[in-house]
Amino acid sequence: MTDTLVGKITHYFDKIGVAVVEVLAPIKVGDQIKISGHGNEFTQEVTSMQIEHQQVQEAQKGQTVGMKVDQPVKEGDEVYKVE
Repeated sequence: MTDTLVGKITHYFDKIGVAVVEVLAPIKVGDQIKISGHGNEFTQEVTSMQIEHQQVQEAQKGQTVGMKVDQPVKEGDEVYKVE
């Protein structure tokens, strides 16, 4: 089982539970991801992503997406795709 780095958290909106992710490798709705950093780590499924307030099914390297997260995250946390 390999985990691929697919993004970095650049911002977190705690009131709505949404992380802003700078995408480093393709990622799509339905993928299992692991968010790791600052002594915290958890795994979740990507249930929704938005680019400029538009729902998207997948994001490519270089894009920035808003992603609903199950737990609070911090700027600089890393996002891995769990294979």
